[in-house]
Amino acid sequence: MTDDTVPPAEDAAPQPAAAAPAACPRCAKPLDLCVCEGITPIETRLEVLVLQHPQEQDVELGSARLLTLGLARGRLKVGLSWPNLAKALGREADPRRWAVLYMGSGDDAVATQPGTLRLVDRKGQTVEDPTVLADLEGIILLDGSWSQAKALWWRNAWLLKLRRLIVHPDFVSAYGNLRREPRRESVSTLEAGAFALAKLEGDDTLVERLRAPFIALVARYRAVRGNRPPKAAANRPAGEGSRKPDWRGRKRRPR
Repeated sequence: MTDDTVPPAEDAAPQPAAAAPAACPRCAKPLDLCVCEGITPIETRLEVLVLQHPQEQDVELGSARLLTLGLARGRLKVGLSWPNLAKALGREADPRRWAVLYMGSGDDAVATQPGTLRLVDRKGQTVEDPTVLADLEGIILLDGSWSQAKALWWRNAWLLKLRRLIVHPDFVSAYGNLRREPRRESVSTLEAGAFALAKLEGDDTLVERLRAPFIALVARYRAVRGNRPPKAAANRPAGEGSRKPDWRGRKRRPR
């Protein structure tokens, strides 16, 4: 029950604005949610670049920064557009040797078996040539709600030159009921990247190792904040809620 009583004007002293909670300079999480102590960068053959929409900087439960902190060759870039892959990476690179985790359509998701990663062409058809994946230098993930990820896709035309990967993880996201998802198989950016790397590197332990800090974050959030989902970030447009891109390719409907 709330108390709507308004005190007399002479008794209502101005209240100072609440100070923002201190944040960890490494992971940008509030200090009571920081799990940096458990993060040791993992060496991988492939590079990982996460392009994060400026309005998706989810301070409390966002996973993108934890992913790149957990990788010796991981990098996070926040922005809306870059002229080309080289500008996004900060060095010269051949787009044909890079892949993007592609959202595609619902049909693409259905065609991808659980526990697998699939390389597709622009028409969504499976590419069977194994030498393509063996020649990859790195992968790109788009971090944001469905509309934000779609904006990143269309504002960066050079992404069309990259290989396209569709992943279908065979585990349930550590988010649990803290994030509303359209399908049980939907996972976080970190989990999608970990799964893709594990398949591409031939090292299934990468999933568990990269997910560990994220699982710790969710557990700490529940212990400190409870089981209620975090409020939408102040810089996120109204109406987007906490929807995230579905890395298996299904478009998410507004709720």
